[in-house]
Amino acid sequence: MPELSLRTLNRTLLLRQRLHERTAMPVADLIRHLVAVQGQEPNWPYVGLWSRLSEFRHEELSALLEERTVVRATSIRRTVHLTDAQDYRWLYPTVRPAVEPTLRSVYLRDAMDGLDIAEFGAAGKELLDGRAVSRRDLGKLLSERFPGRGARDLVHGLGVVQPLVHHPGAGAWGAWRGRSVSVSLAEQVVGGPLAEGPEPRTLVRRYLAAYGPATVGDIQEFAGVTKLAEVVEGMRGELRVFRDDAGRELFDVPDAPIAAADSPAPVRFLPAFDNSCLGHRDRRRIIRDEDRTRIAKIASGGVPMYLIDGFVHGRWDVAGSTIRITPWHALAADDEAALRAEAERLLPFITPGEGGDVVFEKRAA
Repeated sequence: MPELSLRTLNRTLLLRQRLHERTAMPVADLIRHLVAVQGQEPNWPYVGLWSRLSEFRHEELSALLEERTVVRATSIRRTVHLTDAQDYRWLYPTVRPAVEPTLRSVYLRDAMDGLDIAEFGAAGKELLDGRAVSRRDLGKLLSERFPGRGARDLVHGLGVVQPLVHHPGAGAWGAWRGRSVSVSLAEQVVGGPLAEGPEPRTLVRRYLAAYGPATVGDIQEFAGVTKLAEVVEGMRGELRVFRDDAGRELFDVPDAPIAAADSPAPVRFLPAFDNSCLGHRDRRRIIRDEDRTRIAKIASGGVPMYLIDGFVHGRWDVAGSTIRITPWHALAADDEAALRAEAERLLPFITPGEGGDVVFEKRAA
């Protein structure tokens, strides 16, 4: 079992994430390759695609959402992602075991305790049949059927019992934070019924193609599911096996490229929640442990970061029409120039028609 250095894993991740060099592949194909693109806030997926595609326009993703080629819905890690509509048909049933315990969580206890789940699910299906309903209106309708329970929590619970997808406008460009959402029955939007059960082998193969080589723990961290060790062990004969610098087994699909450790890595701006930074249990291949620690208290709110030499070097933020860059480490003059140039290319994309500025904040301790 060959050992792969941390730097080799870094360059391979950049290569498979299309962060080493922008690609001209169609937007839908890139989303399909990445399995799922974090989308809990409307604008961030656009930034992630911009950093990976050579000529990406806002309307390309908006059109895919409008035509339902791509859907926005809860999937991996129980969070909102953009996925290919046909992928959603197998992906949601595969990660559903991690979603269902939400019904028994302390947050939904008052709303769900004592409910007949089958009756509740049937009522929700009836209310949503053939249409999209705002979550606010859906909450009111469910409260009328099941009085004495919180409307918002009932909607949350229904999203576990009945897979729901968001209306296209929820993922349209224009908001850095969430907006009102209408939902529809997933099976009526994605062009057919969802898979009858989980397809963990498909998940493993697709994940490894875009994020591998990786440990079983990495795959579970990405998907938010457990008990994949037995699945991967059953696939051992069709996978390549490596080791990392800690001696852990790394699995990979046989035809995926391994990058050279000394291959160049350009400056890249990553959006908040980008799965290149969240898709592994051991994230040292892209972000140092000490840098993860510095953002631990605010990570749930999303922290956009940038890469220097392939690794996270600091964070950036949008303030009106200004990009503010906060280095966490010393910044060489040539790296600063490259970072400024990339930020100036990004500005017209995130602030179209507004001009703007790039400001470097004092290096964080």
